Amino acid sequence: MAEHSVITPLPGTFYRKATPDSAPFVEVGDVVSADTVIGLIEVMKQFSELTAGSAGQVSAFAVEDGDPVEPGQVVATLKQ
Repeated sequence: MAEHSVITPLPGTFYRKATPDSAPFVEVGDVVSADTVIGLIEVMKQFSELTAGSAGQVSAFAVEDGDPVEPGQVVATLKQ
């Protein structure tokens, strides 16, 4: 079974939820399409959606909600 790594193109802070009280965009085990939003990257109070980039099942998150990320860093892994 192939895997796809979801990589952030931006530096900033990764958030799995739209607001602190919201449910996460996706959970491990969820089936997603390429355009499914899996999280947000916040840079200087501007939020950019991070999409899965490929269809598959979320197998793991490599970073936690609120963690800093760098461009090219793996955020999540999908099973295809």
